[in-house]
Amino acid sequence: MTSDILFSDATTLAQLIRSRELSPVEVVQAHLDRIAAVDPKVNAIVTVAAGALDAAKAAEAAVMKGEELGPLHGVPFTAKDSIDTAGVATQRGSPIFKGRVPDTDAVSVARLKAAGGILLAKTNLPEFSYSIESDNLLTGRSNNPWNLDRTPGGSSGGESAAIAAGMSPLGLGTDLAISVRGPAAQTGIIGLKATHGRVPMTGIWPRAPRRFWHVGPMARSVRDVALAYSLLAGADGADAFSSITGPVDTGIGAASIRPLRVGWLVEPGFGPIDAEVAATVQAAAEALKGSGCVVEPVRIPALERDFALDVFMRLHIMEMKPAFVEATAGQPAENLFHIARGMLAAPETSMSDFIEAEQAAERLKDGFADYFSRYDALLCPVLPLPAHGHGATEVTINGQTVSALNVMAATSPLNVTGLPGLSLRFGTSRDGLPISVQLVSSWMAESTILHLASLLEGVSPVRGLHPNL
Repeated sequence: MTSDILFSDATTLAQLIRSRELSPVEVVQAHLDRIAAVDPKVNAIVTVAAGALDAAKAAEAAVMKGEELGPLHGVPFTAKDSIDTAGVATQRGSPIFKGRVPDTDAVSVARLKAAGGILLAKTNLPEFSYSIESDNLLTGRSNNPWNLDRTPGGSSGGESAAIAAGMSPLGLGTDLAISVRGPAAQTGIIGLKATHGRVPMTGIWPRAPRRFWHVGPMARSVRDVALAYSLLAGADGADAFSSITGPVDTGIGAASIRPLRVGWLVEPGFGPIDAEVAATVQAAAEALKGSGCVVEPVRIPALERDFALDVFMRLHIMEMKPAFVEATAGQPAENLFHIARGMLAAPETSMSDFIEAEQAAERLKDGFADYFSRYDALLCPVLPLPAHGHGATEVTINGQTVSALNVMAATSPLNVTGLPGLSLRFGTSRDGLPISVQLVSSWMAESTILHLASLLEGVSPVRGLHPNL
């Protein structure tokens, strides 16, 4: 029964709690036991919430009294350690913030709690939430539960590893250029980066550069990500980018009035792509065609003209570096990991290059606007290759050696443009590692990619697989 609890999705757990077939205490305790058993290998959890069991007991009492229950009542969730949690340490992956305990919850945490969710633990991340690998001086390196010698990604790598390993059914990550979708792909779970501004970033650090940061749900089922998104989205009156109000359409179970038009793309535009990844994207395209969608290969000229990763790198350094300078001011050298050192040493973009990058970002937005005038969605890679080894600075893809930062080549376009994207596993590498695909829709059209993801999930060749820890 414990195994059933650990690898059930949050929606199932909530249903079983509501029907009194499971106790919230039983569910929370099972996850605490799982953390104790497997986290020494994975190192995904940095702080266990001391009040989780007490919250579970209160949730159980509410069920027994017949009180009105929220959609996540009694279900545990985790949150990346850059997201503020009242009374629970939020240390941002740095000795500079060791022992920091916020007084209030981030809006995203507060909204999951308001739906009945129970904060279980905080998860590991890179220093300052800024790297493609979750490693830092304070809480160390996280490992991929599918292969401990591989990375679970960054910057939400602890979150992705915890969910994949059955330590949490649902979590919150943040995404600057890859950090929800990439780690989700590397560990075989589902991650959603909604349209920029759909979910408030209030209570999350760093906020610079504000126009690229997102917070999003991570889980093991599409319906869990859809449910969490429906609870998280909407203006909060504090984050000026988050100004969207009204009901959220998740698209799950919706009947289309016409076949959805989906273009699929592997190359060009994203740099080199591993053959196994390319084959998985094509297999997903065939699956969508078999589900009644109109699917065809496409090219997006804007991605070929302006390499989005280069645009992102030129834009964000000028905006993010001051936040690093401020946070590290007066700190001894031993408090700084190589991530902060690298940012502090990075040359600033010249004003002419910055302006040209701004124009390139606008060209990318125009190019996607043109594409989505003809198609409902884009199917493409999340990553150019499966999870790589720890500490990689270069990776070799189809015989071509490129910077490891190229793992962001297919995800960063959505941060530069603010488009929504979803990562979903649909294959397995010859080494037994997850391979995922990315679904992209037009701005505010999250319901489209959630619907398509549910179609792919229903025919997935890898559904139900879990790491053997």
